[in-house]
Amino acid sequence: MPVVNGLSFDVERGELFALLGPSGCGKTTALRLIGGFLRPDRGTISLDARVLAGDGTFIPPEKRGIGFVFQDYALFPHLTVSQNVAFGLRKEKPATKKERVDEVLKLVGMEGFEERLPHALSGGQQQRVALARALAPRPRLLLLDEPFSNLDAYFRNEMRDNIRRILKEEGVTAVLVTHDQEEALLFADRVAVMQSGRIDQVGTPEEIYMTPRTLFVAQFMGQTNLVLTQAHGKTADSVLGKLQLHREAEGMVLVAVRPEHFSIGPTADHADSMEATVMSRSFKGHDITYRVQVGPVDCLVHTHNREPYEPGDTVFIRALQPAVVLDKAGA
Repeated sequence: MPVVNGLSFDVERGELFALLGPSGCGKTTALRLIGGFLRPDRGTISLDARVLAGDGTFIPPEKRGIGFVFQDYALFPHLTVSQNVAFGLRKEKPATKKERVDEVLKLVGMEGFEERLPHALSGGQQQRVALARALAPRPRLLLLDEPFSNLDAYFRNEMRDNIRRILKEEGVTAVLVTHDQEEALLFADRVAVMQSGRIDQVGTPEEIYMTPRTLFVAQFMGQTNLVLTQAHGKTADSVLGKLQLHREAEGMVLVAVRPEHFSIGPTADHADSMEATVMSRSFKGHDITYRVQVGPVDCLVHTHNREPYEPGDTVFIRALQPAVVLDKAGA
């Protein structure tokens, strides 16, 4: 059974592109195929109109002009920082090599660490050295395989933002592989959501989150309310009341509404408001998630942290955004 099958996408020059999906969906395999560490059984991989694999051609990794930042950074333990960074510049003259090493170490904020060995660096510092090594030969494409997963939450956010800034400043084209939805949304210009070796949807972070195309994408990208509705063009009747739809549909359709796209209040503020009972309240600091019951169904509602409702309270909810009509399986 193929690990990836029918996989097809394009990355624009200077774009930061993310392959997002659960473990085992084939995203790292796709990255290794692009990098030349695996040979595809069929299909074509091209970079700047040059065929790297397919049509009887297979260019080895070291001749593809592609940089790779591995999950474990893969620094050479016996080489200093500067020697690690210079590894891909072996054909350069000594003066040119030193100039480029100094340039990329300054770019990633690691000047002054040239003579350190990898074991004397923190995880974040090792990651920056790995990035500098990948950038030093000026690759036409940079591949990043879960590069932030070994860092704690604070440094993960800091390093993700720093690396995005560096890549944008340098105009580097990059493909990131991650299973972290927030990371993909914050890092990438466009995101491809993968499932079982295929891509379910490609779009900007806003498109992927706000208008998921399939049930899988809707659920994988975060909590959502799923409702069967009877659609009539751009509106639908449901147990949650009359809903606006993001596109025209007819008949019975499954729609998704994110919890933060509901309002909640003590009184009905609109003709479409529905009475509900608070079943539970989850305080998370910056916001609160309520589980409310509307007739026979439960519904999640996210709101700010100043709402005073408790389990048992009667409230009124209303969808503020159009519900997203999901494609039927196989459509």
